[in-house]
Amino acid sequence: MNAGSLFGRQSASLLGLDVSPSSVKLVELSQDRSGNLVLERCGIEPFEAGWISDGNIEKFDEVVEATRRLVSRSGARTKQVAMALPASVVITKKIILPGGLSERELEVQVESEANQYIPFSLDEVALDFCVVGPSPTSAGDVEVVIAASRKEKVEDRQGLAEACGLTPVVMDVENYASRLAANRIIARLPGGGTDAVIALIEIGAMSSNMQVLRNDELLYERDQVFGGAQLTQMLARQYGFTQEEAESKKRSGELPEDYAQTVLAPFVESLSQEIERALKFFFTSTPHNKVDYILLAGGTAGLSGLTEVVTQHTNFPCQVVNPFDGMEIGKGVREKKMLREAPSYLTACGLAMRRFTR
Repeated sequence: MNAGSLFGRQSASLLGLDVSPSSVKLVELSQDRSGNLVLERCGIEPFEAGWISDGNIEKFDEVVEATRRLVSRSGARTKQVAMALPASVVITKKIILPGGLSERELEVQVESEANQYIPFSLDEVALDFCVVGPSPTSAGDVEVVIAASRKEKVEDRQGLAEACGLTPVVMDVENYASRLAANRIIARLPGGGTDAVIALIEIGAMSSNMQVLRNDELLYERDQVFGGAQLTQMLARQYGFTQEEAESKKRSGELPEDYAQTVLAPFVESLSQEIERALKFFFTSTPHNKVDYILLAGGTAGLSGLTEVVTQHTNFPCQVVNPFDGMEIGKGVREKKMLREAPSYLTACGLAMRRFTR
């Protein structure tokens, strides 16, 4: 599974390409002489509803066309891309193995472990692993993360890249990529974010994902069915727009005068309640009873008033994530547009960072 290695890494030019149900997002990063990250280009191309459903590409030609448009408009010259699979189609498992094994011995051990956890035949599976580091609990052993997905899911994404004239060199997991990008932002919090319990909430179109992190460790994860598409539906209902009109007006900001009061405020209120509910699930199923920060990402995260209402509901500080914070901005980037859309780029940014992570 070399071309689609779930943990592959690369130092040549690389595009991070995040294909989600609502859009495709592209990020390209470089480094200056001091090793600081530079945002060279970024862009978003929206999809119509139903093109991608449950992680499957339903309208292949339309998705290819939109992705080609985005790559061409971005002016990117590299053909190498890092992509990701939704966590829902990937089985990940942390295991402990003896230290000092050769790569081949590790592969044999991983396959035998994988056989116990994976509910389908290994012939149908793209399997990969990554040695995380020494085991914190047993001396001389190492922690290894196994990632497995059905081959057809990986081939779907590879086929999309190839149909766009691109070469997939990294196949990651969406949540891993978003965590990689979020760790940069957490390191910029007071005290470098050390020991802080962080709820990272990515609000997608149809569903949202919450990862609770502390010192690079995932403490808890949960998906909930709420997202930005509900705002589109409320707009369509309130003003008699079609779904397409509502989505386009939402993106452009061309909205009726009473929108803030009649549509936005109730949506922000219900979204905040959902975030509060997600946190309650975390508190009732773990020994934790508070978080130090709530970080919001995704296209809906930047809605006016959302962070304030979330803090009112939860009593925890809340901020919107800009994954490009602290980066230099290249000449080809329209900064105002980028700042408006920044929270949408968390996963794509993490994928682009794979160029520099070892």
